[in-house]
Amino acid sequence: MPEPVNFVFLHGGGQGGWVWDETIAALEAQSGGAVRCLALDGPGCGAKRGRDTSGMTGEDITRELVADIEAAGMTDVVLVGHSQAGMHLPPMAELRPDLFKRLTFVTCSAPLPGVTTIEQMGNSVHGEKEDEVGWPVDPETSTMEERFRAMFCNDMSDSEADAFLAKLGKDMWPMCCYSESDWRYDHLASIPSTFVLCMKDQSLPPIWQARFAERLLADRIVYIDAGHQAMNTRPQALAEVLLAECAA
Repeated sequence: MPEPVNFVFLHGGGQGGWVWDETIAALEAQSGGAVRCLALDGPGCGAKRGRDTSGMTGEDITRELVADIEAAGMTDVVLVGHSQAGMHLPPMAELRPDLFKRLTFVTCSAPLPGVTTIEQMGNSVHGEKEDEVGWPVDPETSTMEERFRAMFCNDMSDSEADAFLAKLGKDMWPMCCYSESDWRYDHLASIPSTFVLCMKDQSLPPIWQARFAERLLADRIVYIDAGHQAMNTRPQALAEVLLAECAA
């Protein structure tokens, strides 16, 4: 029998490894169990909630995430990241390029060097400022729940959106993630990669995803008819893409 494919998943901001449950179940079903899956938790997220992360640096985060993979005994890893994870996959690949056989960016963000993720998002509405991603609703007049519902839940039913939003607010990456601006991407040219572009995304609009895919030096762009939370709203479709891309 062929060796199982090792998938490692990294969540984005304000979420934890729990966000990948549906996609991991779909992968296991579609592959007939021929996959090994590990959903990482960033410091302060998921199983690591409640930790004091105030003294952590970006390098500390990278080392911890890579150590979690090493502790699981995984090699030849397909590393899959979502959203904010676009800022963590590159340093992980730089630290241990031998550990990863493919990077997969699911609607990931990739600020320009010298720009923080907070600056990249800005305070404008989508399309208002050329150099800001912006927000789907006016951040000056909307509540956090209204912003999250528009950003994450536009392809969910009302009940699905309510259930998803109820899970938010308990996971928080270290604050250093939001002041970091020393981004390096050139080394990514040596690792095969795919960018999964979510066509209905109202958090990172498709035009920005295309820019981020270019910055991340993605070899391939695959389109999926989903909002920002594709792993929750289209897990079967995302699993199909992941399996197809690791065989490409």
